[in-house]
Amino acid sequence: MDNVNAIEMRNITKRFGNVVANNGINMVLRKGEILSLLGENGSGKTTLMNMLAGIYYPDDGQIYVDGNPVSIRSPKDSFLNGIGMIHQHYKLVDVFTAAENIVLGLEEEGKLDRKVIAEKVREIAERYGFDIDPNQKVYDMSVSQKQTVEIVKVLYRGANILILDEPTAVLTPQETDKLFAVMRNMRADGKALIIITHKLHEVLSVSDRVAVLRKGEYIGDVPTAEATQQSLTDMMVGRATTLNINRPDPVNPHPVLEIKNLTCVDKDGVKRLDDVTFTAMGGEVLGIAGVAGSGQRELLETIAGLYPAVSGEVLYRPDESTSISLLGMDPLEIRKNGVAMSFVPEDRLGMGLVGSFGMSANMMLRSWRKGFGPFLNHKDPNELAKSIWENLEVVTPSINYPVRRLSGGNVQKVLVGREIAAKPKLLMTAYAVRGLDINTSYTIYNLLTDQKLKGVAVVYVGEDLDVLLELCDRIVVLCGGQVSGVVDARTTTREEVGLLMTQFRKEEAAV
Repeated sequence: MDNVNAIEMRNITKRFGNVVANNGINMVLRKGEILSLLGENGSGKTTLMNMLAGIYYPDDGQIYVDGNPVSIRSPKDSFLNGIGMIHQHYKLVDVFTAAENIVLGLEEEGKLDRKVIAEKVREIAERYGFDIDPNQKVYDMSVSQKQTVEIVKVLYRGANILILDEPTAVLTPQETDKLFAVMRNMRADGKALIIITHKLHEVLSVSDRVAVLRKGEYIGDVPTAEATQQSLTDMMVGRATTLNINRPDPVNPHPVLEIKNLTCVDKDGVKRLDDVTFTAMGGEVLGIAGVAGSGQRELLETIAGLYPAVSGEVLYRPDESTSISLLGMDPLEIRKNGVAMSFVPEDRLGMGLVGSFGMSANMMLRSWRKGFGPFLNHKDPNELAKSIWENLEVVTPSINYPVRRLSGGNVQKVLVGREIAAKPKLLMTAYAVRGLDINTSYTIYNLLTDQKLKGVAVVYVGEDLDVLLELCDRIVVLCGGQVSGVVDARTTTREEVGLLMTQFRKEEAAV
């Protein structure tokens, strides 16, 4: 085998019962390159990488590291072979410092010397361009700083091969640029990197080569210099697709939701929302942008009656002359007061759907009160489930198949389809396309635009600024629970929104 290959996977197959997640995969990662791994949801990307990380073991095939056949049966084996995986959800102890988290679990003789550890961490940081304080507590860190700790952790353990799973999902554009600069420095030092992402503009920006999986099989790879967003999407989906987000101008926009001086405090006394004010208009898509933890979740849950507020107003306007105060109401009271609101929460299976139920039973959660006496009307939920199954092309054996067994994209189609079918005047979505492949994402974008054309006020909380700028009409930017700006999505820039996400400039905010 060519000695420049850091990893070679030959005929790798992994089955889960009758489901073949990976089928005879042959893939190579070269030393000193950044390889992007693309594929639709359920294509087998995570399963394949989990075999390199020691979480799964292949049923057939062989993995080679630096030309030598290896057996990776645990994460420890993965580390011993110089492989480190940085997962999307960080695994850090909040009350420990960066240095303590980095050495946590390492077996070293004698007492740990904190000064030696801190010095080694600084050396790694200087070599690759990380910004890290070894003595800073994790609970005082931003999301990008926590990610830095995770990356330095695997480098400290001697990793030469790094796998990054959706590394930019919650980063600002400026933080993303810093991460890519670090990745290029690691590549220049001879490290081999695999990046899993659904953001095609990032794939084209940072990678050297792109590998594509489809339905558990390896479709092929192309040099990034020869690829376009359109060509990569066609490879993933297997047919020509359209990558344009339709954004018609709002027609007769009218106030549907007014938020005035809204303040929320969590159980520990920390302000999650601080004097938030804005208006959502019917016939527009209003984006909510901000780094993770800026109050996006609390904002939507407060409007939906799931999170308490200490002050302010939440007014729903079904028409020009009527307003209903939602503050203090629970979801059932909101519905009883005739508020036509739908909410697609961040936690799809924890809050949105019941995982052990099928599509039909999950539809019934919205319509069970239409039953008579002790009997429920099964006809309407079944018809709705079949309609969503057919129109949104949900991949499921039947409408009674447990939704927790579906891929993330199909779960999201079920949830969004159910909420839209309720014919809302206010539709709120939290990270509606997080972790979804590009084809499913565009299906969701089109559904939201269709609701906008029907006069619905759509509130879209998203983390991809490029999508926010293409899909939305206006964007409310949150920073530390406060509104740092309300901008026109057609005329603003990624840089302007990124700055507003990280620094509060009240004098520039306009409602």
